[in-house]
Amino acid sequence: MEHTTGNYPLQDEDEIDLRELIGTLLENKWLIILITIIAFVIGIVKVTLETPIYQADAMLQVESSQSMMIDPFAEGMGIGGNTPVQAEMEIIKSRMIMGATVTSLNLEIVAEAKYFPVIGAAMARRFEAGNKDMLAAPWLGFSDYAWGGEIIQVDTLDMPASWIDIPITLIAGKNGQFKLFDMDEQFVTDGEVGKPVSITVDGGDTALRIFVSILKARPGTHFIVLKQSQVSAMEDLIESFSVAEKGRDIGILSFTMLSASPSRAMQTLNEVANIYVRMNVEKKSAEAQKTLEFLEKQLPTIKSQLEVATDELNEYRLKKGSVNLGIETQSILGGIVEKNTQVTLLEQKKDELRQSFTSLHPAIISIDRQINRLQKQIIQHNKKVTQLPETQQVILELSRDVQVNAELYSTMLNNLQAIKVAKSGTVGDVRVIDYAVMPTLPIKPKKSLIVAVATILGLIMAIALVFIRKAMHHGIEDPDIIEKQLNVPVYATILHSEKQLQLNKQLNKNKTYIGPPVVLVLESEDDMAIESLRSLRTTLHFAFLEAKNNIIMITGPSPGVGKSFVSTNLAIVLARAGKKVLLIDADLRRGLINKALGVSRENGLSELISNVIKPSEAIHTIDSANIDFIPTGAIPPNPSELLLHEHFGILLEDLGKKYDHIIIDSPPILAVTDACIIGRMASATLMVIRSGQHPLRELQQSVKRLKQNDVNIKGCVFNDVHLVASGYGYGKYFYQYDYQK
Repeated sequence: MEHTTGNYPLQDEDEIDLRELIGTLLENKWLIILITIIAFVIGIVKVTLETPIYQADAMLQVESSQSMMIDPFAEGMGIGGNTPVQAEMEIIKSRMIMGATVTSLNLEIVAEAKYFPVIGAAMARRFEAGNKDMLAAPWLGFSDYAWGGEIIQVDTLDMPASWIDIPITLIAGKNGQFKLFDMDEQFVTDGEVGKPVSITVDGGDTALRIFVSILKARPGTHFIVLKQSQVSAMEDLIESFSVAEKGRDIGILSFTMLSASPSRAMQTLNEVANIYVRMNVEKKSAEAQKTLEFLEKQLPTIKSQLEVATDELNEYRLKKGSVNLGIETQSILGGIVEKNTQVTLLEQKKDELRQSFTSLHPAIISIDRQINRLQKQIIQHNKKVTQLPETQQVILELSRDVQVNAELYSTMLNNLQAIKVAKSGTVGDVRVIDYAVMPTLPIKPKKSLIVAVATILGLIMAIALVFIRKAMHHGIEDPDIIEKQLNVPVYATILHSEKQLQLNKQLNKNKTYIGPPVVLVLESEDDMAIESLRSLRTTLHFAFLEAKNNIIMITGPSPGVGKSFVSTNLAIVLARAGKKVLLIDADLRRGLINKALGVSRENGLSELISNVIKPSEAIHTIDSANIDFIPTGAIPPNPSELLLHEHFGILLEDLGKKYDHIIIDSPPILAVTDACIIGRMASATLMVIRSGQHPLRELQQSVKRLKQNDVNIKGCVFNDVHLVASGYGYGKYFYQYDYQK
């Protein structure tokens, strides 16, 4: 969408110009490539320096099983020994298992070599990969550090409480000797590999004990020795350990362990699995022992009750004589005995469970319900008993007591024997399916992924930086804006020239160059920048039709805009059109046109104005360019005052009669006042503006200063336009049109 201001169409600010975006990227391609390469190198360095991490894994099965107690009445009560898999996973990660593993493997003891900062560990790994059983030589004399091949193993380490979690230093000596230094680098004691060391520290109150079983290192190599607290060691282990269920409700658990040492990962994981299995078996054995103790306590009581009931029945039979029970009475007796036996067994089971659970536990509630149901059945049998003769009732009650106690005694005795047999062959609910094996390849860092991500991030950051710079840069890149805002026409748009950059580099290598001219129009006259200057030549032809003289001043708002480039090449372009041209370098502070034309600075404008030399002595004829040239001469201490001298005006007036055009290269407008002094003597002033370098306010100030000093600014030259980034107005329409040979 476009709107117009006056006669000039302007692009809507909210509209995205894809061609301009692409041009911006192409213009900054080397910056983008550089940042991307740096990011790529950083990725390579990261994966090289990062410690490889290995993963070991093991697999266990958690089986569903009932409690070890053989109890026919436990069925349907929810009293079984089933433990949810999630609960088992929490048990495995508990301090009970982790703490036992730390103690078993001495994981609270940390002993490792001291490597050179940042790169030392990586260099040691690289050395060890190709040099087994060897020690690396120290780099650059840093013999205190380990450089590869060093080994230390500390089997025993006891420290005062105040030293826990604080590293101390062990320095290897000759022939297995070593020295210990505390956290303040104070000497503590000597020691020898394979011999325990025990001394008192902290005033003789506490002991330091250490046993180093293996030490392989150059004499003078430093090692870090640390005794962690039990809690710290467990936290480190838990952080690197994980357990998860494979699948769902299948009872298979997968253990994984991460470590920089593959052997440590395998060893630790297998130890966790073994400790967990052992504790599970011990738990089952403890349950059986608890049941045995309960039964052994109850059996004497039941036996005593059986003996008493038997004696009472025998006495009654002797007293009343032999009494036979009828078939109906025997049926009632069998039902009563069965129900009372079940109630008694349930009561015993309830007493056993109440040692571990409250009365609100589901298992106890289930038993209470069964007891209530059996008691209701017993009441029904008791009603039938009341209908029997008195003798039959007494015999039935006594026979009931005998048979109930006999049944209970027999059942409990059988359970006791069965549990003793089961306890002797206790097997846990879990078993190891796969033990961990030593991993051979690290899982971290993922080298290709890290390098790819780093490269992509670098590319993204580079592109973002380019657009941020562009957003923060307020330089004018559209000549239409100059014409609208400054009300000054743009006479020419000069394209960026790579050839000119090469010429600049050539000149910068030699500070005092004297020789053939190094000018773009002479080196590459078909360059598109020169074609733009030819267009400027045509424009100036019509602009000078009513000029007061033939003097053209070329200036710029600030240094580095290319005014000397325009002045030199424009002079030669005019000369090739058949004009007699004089080029004057009036930048009496930094003028360097003489270097591009291959002549010396001496005997130039400053000497002419001072009447030290004659014009013929100052004018250099550049034959290859077909122009005359006056250099700056000796750099004066007061350039502005020198240019204000009346001799300068007289000199220009005399020279103007001999030449068709006089082109004067002047200093920047905003830097010094020289341009304003020279501009009043010229009939036309051209202000060179470099694309993307000047904010609008700077250009407005430059034009304002020229006009305040009555300088006739004819127009602007928009210089160094990058074709790939020219997304404005007519700036995007440039074509190469050479002669066809």
